[in-house]
Amino acid sequence: MATSQETVDDLLGQLAGAGRVTARKMFGEFCVYLDGKPVALVCDDRFYLKPTAAGRELLPAGEEGPPYPGAKPHLVVPRADWADTGAMARLLRATFDALPMPKPKTKPKKPRP
Repeated sequence: MATSQETVDDLLGQLAGAGRVTARKMFGEFCVYLDGKPVALVCDDRFYLKPTAAGRELLPAGEEGPPYPGAKPHLVVPRADWADTGAMARLLRATFDALPMPKPKTKPKKPRP
């Protein structure tokens, strides 16, 4: 079951207090970015936050699970928690701060003729 655009739009509205939050569609699911850094996934209408010590501290009762088969476990944020916009913003910001910036993409070298 793929994630609906309505779910992503609702979630982005709840996360707006964290900063510039965007989502990009990937393979029928979505990657959530905060200020250009990937911090979460939305798969099967569930919110999976990248696992960090800071995230676990703010979501102590949160379960973990893989967002898709073969993926590393992520923190699963229950849908009931989405309504607390302040807590969601703190959770996303803490995760953002704990994660390294993604490595810049390099252009492949063109072969010489």
